[in-house]
Amino acid sequence: MKSIHQSIILAGLLLMIPLQGCQDLLEKKPLGQLTSDNFFQNETHALWATNAVYNLLRNWEVHVFSYIGMTDIVSDDADKGSTPNDANFLLEIDDFTYDAGNLAMSTVWSGYFRGIYRANLAIDNIPNIDMNENLKARYIAENKFLRAYFYFTLVRWFGDLPLILKPLTPDEYKQPRVPAADVYAAIIQDLQDAADVLPDSYPATETGRATRGAANAYLAKVYLTIGDFGKAEEFAMKVINSGVYGLFPDYAKLFLPEGENSIESVFEVQSTALDIGGAGSQYNEVQGVRGVPNLGWGFNRPSDDLIAEFERGDPRRDATILYVGEVLPDGSAYVQDNPEIVGERYNQKAWVPEHTGGNGNGPGNIRLFRYAEVLLIAAEALNENGNTAQALTYLNMVRARARGGKAVLPDVTLTDKSTLRNAIWHERRVELGMEQHRWFDLLRQGRADQVMAKLKPKFTAGKNELFPIPQSEIDLSGGQMTQNPGY
Repeated sequence: MKSIHQSIILAGLLLMIPLQGCQDLLEKKPLGQLTSDNFFQNETHALWATNAVYNLLRNWEVHVFSYIGMTDIVSDDADKGSTPNDANFLLEIDDFTYDAGNLAMSTVWSGYFRGIYRANLAIDNIPNIDMNENLKARYIAENKFLRAYFYFTLVRWFGDLPLILKPLTPDEYKQPRVPAADVYAAIIQDLQDAADVLPDSYPATETGRATRGAANAYLAKVYLTIGDFGKAEEFAMKVINSGVYGLFPDYAKLFLPEGENSIESVFEVQSTALDIGGAGSQYNEVQGVRGVPNLGWGFNRPSDDLIAEFERGDPRRDATILYVGEVLPDGSAYVQDNPEIVGERYNQKAWVPEHTGGNGNGPGNIRLFRYAEVLLIAAEALNENGNTAQALTYLNMVRARARGGKAVLPDVTLTDKSTLRNAIWHERRVELGMEQHRWFDLLRQGRADQVMAKLKPKFTAGKNELFPIPQSEIDLSGGQMTQNPGY
């Protein structure tokens, strides 16, 4: 049982139930009802407010349908999947025919800015609560970490953004976009503030909360994204030298329940299938087997191009892709053919065993950051900084775990910076395939045009590197918010 989600469910129930009833609803206010005027009064309220931000990480608008469309399906790692006429808005993303009215853009814009709003409320109000000062500082740090995460995803999707770091009054609702550089500066500040306060680990009852290692890992990734390889190396090495993390020994089992919150977990979204519901996610369902035995939706089909990227004998290919006729990872059944689907196969990393509450109550944790990625960030940054020998050490640690004792995936011995860079990029793709990293990698590497143009002829350089700002948001801004080029 993942305790953070028990707290979230309890908080939600308590927020909806008045502590005392009233005799005449027309004449009296319910006593004990939580409102915006009497919330943020005590330590429990600070906990509830913080948990409410974590709760959004499992939300449909944050890490489910549109999210996989705008990370995997848009890239060369995956195609839409499912049946040909199902979810045309994702087909538009797959084919690069979307516009500013596409459902996916408005969905994630709403979900991620809701997370920012909740974090802002907590950051603004928790300092005024009379409570344990260390715990107060930790809750504020957790909210800054989460706000940074939401903004980091948004800025890579949309570029310039409204930068909102406090609760807004009604006359402030119409916000212009600020340069992406300013957004990145705010992200870095939030992550630095979080890393200064957050603990290295938590007791088992609080598994899933943001740690110092998670904040430093994201700092490394942010700096890698903006091309500051010195800082990327610095923060990746902080995570490595902390001694907190390691590689889970069996890659194939890493994405099964036994691999959740393992030594390799830097940050992952916690999901639990409870009988009463409320703690699961649809992340698993939308990518599950469409038909017997899994009854999922069948989206996010691993692409031919991704399959071709794996080296001969790489065990990660079978751990990433679930084929028709293959026995399910728990041995309970095999994948039966669905004749409605062309090129049928599935994202095995999103597969979960049978569970209570149906597929919409998926219990699979969403692995947002693994230690293997920290090692690959370190390898890439070290190579760019001229330290080839140490870069090879971390790259080959990832390959050694992947080979699992088999006579495959020999150590890389390259010393030319450019050639080694390509080898590290290859390793990122096969190690992190179908984990929603590929599109962002292509963007930061400056290769989206080169890679996508040969696969997707409607990809337009200078336009499709960014998604359009939802037209509804531009309309609501009264002209203060501008559109991205080409839309």
